Amino acid sequence: MNWTFAIAIYLIIWWMVLFAILPIGVRTQLEDGEVVPGSAESAPIAPRIWKKAGWTTLVSGVIFAMVYVVIVYRLIDLDAVPLGF
Repeated sequence: MNWTFAIAIYLIIWWMVLFAILPIGVRTQLEDGEVVPGSAESAPIAPRIWKKAGWTTLVSGVIFAMVYVVIVYRLIDLDAVPLGF
């Protein structure tokens, strides 16, 4: 696996994990009962973006390590995957 392919795969995994982690633990202004005038009721109170980015990086690293092992050691071959054509 070359570096360009590895970075591309990691970035794809990172963004997918980020979108899965973003809604975890978010409270909206409506739920809190304090809506700031001029903002949406669904706006988050404290999104904690840096904390979520850190968790995303850790989880993505673990998933990427598994994908790396599968690709490098050829644990799953394309001939073994039923394509259904």
